[in-house]
Amino acid sequence: MTQFQTPRPFDTHTDTLSRSELRKRLRQQRRSLSYEQQQQATEQLALNLLTHPDLHRARHIAIYLPNDGEIDPLLYRDIARRKGIQFYLPVLHPILEGKLVFSPYTDDVELTANRFGIPEPDFSKGLKRPAWALDAVLFPLVGFDESGGRLGMGGGFYDRTFAFSRLRPGLAPKLIGLAHDFQKVTRLPTEPWDVPLHGVVTDRRCYRFRRSSMA
Repeated sequence: MTQFQTPRPFDTHTDTLSRSELRKRLRQQRRSLSYEQQQQATEQLALNLLTHPDLHRARHIAIYLPNDGEIDPLLYRDIARRKGIQFYLPVLHPILEGKLVFSPYTDDVELTANRFGIPEPDFSKGLKRPAWALDAVLFPLVGFDESGGRLGMGGGFYDRTFAFSRLRPGLAPKLIGLAHDFQKVTRLPTEPWDVPLHGVVTDRRCYRFRRSSMA
């Protein structure tokens, strides 16, 4: 397989940047990837996910449809579902503002763009799976650090949806962020409402974190 040079990890002194400025720069960097670079990252991500210990026994996994240069988890889905794993897509809850529910992601599911332009299943069709009933959740990151700090798009949907995991960690699914490895930064400030991650998987390696705040 041809090797393509990928960007180096973001090495700017991140503590001098606002979260919005850092988000802007990292999004620009991942959008600049070529098709070949994205394909290579997709393949490496799938390999890392297939051997990830936190996913060995998972049978109900939430995933996402990539956009804005996000690393693509769909090759992993295509391989893993041959083993009987069921996948789900996040759906904006029409009543509980700012929260997500999860709808089965099958080949025949119909998708419609939500208010952010992201395709999702129709909320009114089919059974939904509550957040606590998932085994694992794979979601995109804009940035992360090796201490488990994370930077998302700023909407707070995952934080609100999985806020229960702070009080009832035994019911929480494995929360695993996905990103290109160059999206790792030196340090990210955390907010009180940030829900801790179990880990981050990139095209190069797996990062696993201690969730001491939930002990």
